[in-house]
Amino acid sequence: MDYDVLVLGGGIIGSALAYELSKYNLNIALIEKDYDIADDVAMVNTDIVYDGTECKDGLMAKLEMMGNNMMEELTSKFNVPFIRTGSLVIAEDDESIKTIEDIYLRAKRRGIDNVNIIHENEVYKIEPNLNTAVKGALYSENVGIISPYDLAIAYAEVAFDNGVIFRLEEEVLDIQKLATGLKVTTSKNKFTCRVVVNTIPKDFYQIDNEKPYDKEESKILTYMLLDNEYKNYFSNIVFSLNEGSKGYSLPTFGGGLIAASITNNVIDFNTTLNIVSELVGDVDSENIKTMYHSRYYKDNIIIDDSDIGKGYVKVIGRSYAAVTIAPAIGKLICESITNSLKSTIKKNFVDKRRDFYKFKELSLEEKDEIIKLDKRYGKMVCICNQITEGEIVDSIRRPLGARTIEGIKRRTGATFGNCQGAHCLSKIVKILSSETDKKLTDILKDSKSSKMLLGRIKEFKEM
Repeated sequence: MDYDVLVLGGGIIGSALAYELSKYNLNIALIEKDYDIADDVAMVNTDIVYDGTECKDGLMAKLEMMGNNMMEELTSKFNVPFIRTGSLVIAEDDESIKTIEDIYLRAKRRGIDNVNIIHENEVYKIEPNLNTAVKGALYSENVGIISPYDLAIAYAEVAFDNGVIFRLEEEVLDIQKLATGLKVTTSKNKFTCRVVVNTIPKDFYQIDNEKPYDKEESKILTYMLLDNEYKNYFSNIVFSLNEGSKGYSLPTFGGGLIAASITNNVIDFNTTLNIVSELVGDVDSENIKTMYHSRYYKDNIIIDDSDIGKGYVKVIGRSYAAVTIAPAIGKLICESITNSLKSTIKKNFVDKRRDFYKFKELSLEEKDEIIKLDKRYGKMVCICNQITEGEIVDSIRRPLGARTIEGIKRRTGATFGNCQGAHCLSKIVKILSSETDKKLTDILKDSKSSKMLLGRIKEFKEM
């Protein structure tokens, strides 16, 4: 066998599973078709960690509760930003009051602590900048914010350092059952293994007994990122039940505010502005740093290990809470596989991410010291977020280093400031070109068809 376990898909769930499996004496590889891991995570540096309160499905609620309880330990040892901000589900009318009462009773039946219904005056004490007229709210102290791709990248980096092989830019074409084990055919190779875990939603191969799960109900999530100057800053996550302005807002790690609307179809700038203004108060267009759309998946994620005896496990579907439940799914599938293979714990497992430096968070003495060691930390590239050349170079050179502009943005936070890359993007392209020994015209934003530069303005035979 080429491998004991093949993990298909390098998203947040695949990366979490690779990390958990790397604790055991197994030969493991992860196959990902894109240039980088965590490409399924939205390009926003702040996401919600849920606590199982909002879930109608009991199994999904248990996964959220388990993932939520794991976050402190994970984010602490991986140096990933995580804050329990608390959340408010606001009720603006009698019907909404009934809804939050039902959610509260469901939370109590599930044994979720630190969840309470609070009255109007208490709501404004907790969130004084809330402009919406409310009658009450469901308040949870468990809910928080996390940097989602920081968590995914950390999982992958630790797994890499513990021996997991990451096969990027390699697409899975088929999975077949052999007399002993399985065969995975990719766009570049053919591998045999004892176990395959397929985390790629909807993909269907010869080994699958039925059509792929294609329910995947989704709506459109439209984000508006408000800058630090916006006056009505919220310190909690605020959810609205109002059908006309359904959405939520959450504070970001950069000091701004994300206001998001959930709609059935793509909506334009002015419509989005009106919806988010009903939730967070009047928004001046000058306070909006950026706006973009993504899918809001409502479906449950299904862990199908019914064929574990044949060596095949599937993770089916997508969920809005994927970042929350990924740690739980990774741990549960790992237990199934290691029990099936009778695997032993690795004695030399290193449960630590390699050190890296965030220049703006260092003291003056620490900044002086690191500049003496590497002068590139004294060259500011992204002025808005104070990201140095040293940090960008490190993001390229570290385990599973960035190979695209999006990869650098995810790892460093560069271009996420007020100028949105107007000042620093060209510098980042040059650094990536130099570090990877590629032409400027070969540097990609993210995918193969996303070249940053189509060509030079002038071509010379000699310089």
